[in-house]
Amino acid sequence: MDANTLFLRLEGPMQAWGDHESKFFVRRTAGAPTKSGVIGLLCAAMGLDRASVSRDWLSRLADLEMGVRVDRPGVRWWDYHTVGAGMYLRVAESEGKTRPKPETMLTRREYLCDASFLVALRGESKLIGRLDDALLHPVWTIYLGRKSCPPGRPVRASDPGTFDDLESALCSVPWQRRCRGDEVPHRVDALLDWRPTPDEPLAPDDAQVWYDVPLTFDPPAHQPRFVVGRSWTIGKDGEVALHGDPAQHDAKAPPRPRANYKNTEYRKARLARLEADKGLCVFCKSPATTVQHITYRRAGGNESHDDLRALCRLCHDAVTMIEYGEGMGIDRINPEDAAWRDRIIRTRDDIIRFRSLETRRRRLSAEEVE
Repeated sequence: MDANTLFLRLEGPMQAWGDHESKFFVRRTAGAPTKSGVIGLLCAAMGLDRASVSRDWLSRLADLEMGVRVDRPGVRWWDYHTVGAGMYLRVAESEGKTRPKPETMLTRREYLCDASFLVALRGESKLIGRLDDALLHPVWTIYLGRKSCPPGRPVRASDPGTFDDLESALCSVPWQRRCRGDEVPHRVDALLDWRPTPDEPLAPDDAQVWYDVPLTFDPPAHQPRFVVGRSWTIGKDGEVALHGDPAQHDAKAPPRPRANYKNTEYRKARLARLEADKGLCVFCKSPATTVQHITYRRAGGNESHDDLRALCRLCHDAVTMIEYGEGMGIDRINPEDAAWRDRIIRTRDDIIRFRSLETRRRRLSAEEVE
């Protein structure tokens, strides 16, 4: 049987998937690859430019069913850009007139850092075969949304396969550790195309509307599609569980666990941990100002002594940023684990640089006011 599903692995240091809210001066990114971005990637692989790609090609590609599994959501980062240095740009004047002027425009651009997505495209077998050949022998360079975002691994994830739907396709590929110290998450989220059927003619209440189906690339024009979310359980070896309790299968990801800071028992456990660590951060040995949960399995007043670690504020913020970027659930980072050491140090350095920049900006703003 000819394959009807193509798999893409979109992973790299940075990604940027513009949505309909992205503007020229403030270019935001969607939280997952858009259909327009994925189709643009495939057009580059086939050597189809923005101006010459026909509506027939775009309609065939847009007709593919697309599902995205968010294996790592990544961390959002902003970058500072200047546009037009040494060039004449048209600048608005009074009464609606414009005139050319050597002006530099300032823009801000958002990226997803250290994210990883598994994309499944399902459609007619001949088209899937041609797209697979294009990924094996791309005509032009492939990038993840913007030219400054090269992939960190081959985009072609595996051989195409045959599946009855997107869910079974995405669940057929195990979740994979990237580093030895990576913990397998409890659940993984996905975004799937929704299309009406005789049994379900109306979109479900929780369906989202994404304006990312390309009609043309030059000029850019898009139409909407319905997207539904799914959340699947991951086994110890990375297997993604499709079958089982339907209520559990379709449930949303559990809310982020929190400590109950007003609970008397938790406050006792907190003080006991600080005393056991001699009032010092277990990572950098600075004076500790807080404690970090390395697991939330007993959070809410039942914490054991080993559930907590004393940290200074800087190390606490660094560890928390990494945890959010990895989408961790109940079990979190132990800052004493050597596997996390280098990454915590890098994140600490990033926080220090950012705070130093903010301090300089506030000082300059205060001087301008005076």
